[in-house]
Amino acid sequence: MYRLLIADDEALEREGLELTVERAMPGVFRFIHAGNGRMAIECAEEHRPHIAILDINMPGIDGLEALRELKERLPDTRFVLVTAYDYFAYAREALSLGVKEYILKPAKRELVIDTLKQLIEEIEREKRARTEELELRHKISQLMPLAENELALMLMVDQTVDSSASQLSEWLDFPLDQGSAIIAAFDGYTDEQDKKKIYDHFRSYVKTHGPNSIVSSLIDHHVATFLRKPPATGENDWRQLVKHLVQQLSELARQQLGIKTAIGIGSLHSGEEGLRKSYFEAVFASTLRKRDGGYCHFDELKSSEAGNAGLLAVKAEKGMLQQTYVMSALQRIREQREVQTLTMLGRAKMYIEERFNDDLSLEEVADFVHLNPHYFSKIFKQEYGETFIDFVTRLRIDKAISLIKSGNLALKEISFEVGYKDPNYFSRVFKKITGVPPTEFKGQK
Repeated sequence: MYRLLIADDEALEREGLELTVERAMPGVFRFIHAGNGRMAIECAEEHRPHIAILDINMPGIDGLEALRELKERLPDTRFVLVTAYDYFAYAREALSLGVKEYILKPAKRELVIDTLKQLIEEIEREKRARTEELELRHKISQLMPLAENELALMLMVDQTVDSSASQLSEWLDFPLDQGSAIIAAFDGYTDEQDKKKIYDHFRSYVKTHGPNSIVSSLIDHHVATFLRKPPATGENDWRQLVKHLVQQLSELARQQLGIKTAIGIGSLHSGEEGLRKSYFEAVFASTLRKRDGGYCHFDELKSSEAGNAGLLAVKAEKGMLQQTYVMSALQRIREQREVQTLTMLGRAKMYIEERFNDDLSLEEVADFVHLNPHYFSKIFKQEYGETFIDFVTRLRIDKAISLIKSGNLALKEISFEVGYKDPNYFSRVFKKITGVPPTEFKGQK
């Protein structure tokens, strides 16, 4: 039910308008009456009407003055001004204040009802638009961690994917100009519920208290986070900012989650390759604190062993990483993805084999296994060595050959049976695959 405010200093006018509207639109409105401008403001603030009909000529605060005050306080309310005088100045100011309609007394019943119906339609359109926007924002909020995780994986390991890290970073508003990586390795939890709690607390804290960042999923007891340095922040200030953040994260894990955390901090680097290098450094630093917890900054390792700084960097990027829990976890992720892809392709293949004689499309099969059609087409050809169309065509022609050899159906019936509605087109495809038209093939059997 919509709330309709009627403000007029004449009670008969208010009651007559209510009666007119209720008869034409029964049960649509809850009516609120105001006898002057001051009451109109008070009633509007209390009841927050969807639509307000204001008479301009009221004693004290008139309709225009009330409108000026209410427009700021109630931006979503639709206002309709009513007057017995056709003053252009009134109309011009009313329009400048965003009034939807300007009605002259005595107002015709049809005009009032049409105006109200039009305003209700407008309210409903905006309500639907807000609902759709909220749903979209909700979906995006659910996708953001997935997109962040994908970008984090791209920075963690150099992999070949359809979309580049730069494209994804632009979408996430995370420029790959300059930043550092941190690795948090958690110990002391066992089940999935604890895992989710840890990840949610960690990600929420980083997003709320840290600089612009992307956070990976919790991979085998560790989370990778990439932090972007604001351009105006100096390197020393940045180092202190990151150290303060990891100290707070370590304290959060100890006090609220009751677990020990070993955190490694990578050096400040630029670009995609630089952030990947910072990640390797953070992993290396985190392994040094794995037993006792706390944090370790790769820069401090370099400064404490200045002569071996180059050796440390090499170890961080190559030798020691090959044996870390991080790389083994990433390898398992890649293997799991490959298994999932093969499983989906197997389901798709069975689906095609069961329905190849229908009007089957690549989009339908991709939707069945919940994959993007372009990506599905690509991996299908990689796995089976032929395109989706070639695969379906081969199934149809193989079936047609089998039916011809059985000798129970006419060629036209066979054409329909294997999924071709046009027998002439079936003949052309058959000849292209077998080298002879179906009539000749039938004569050879």
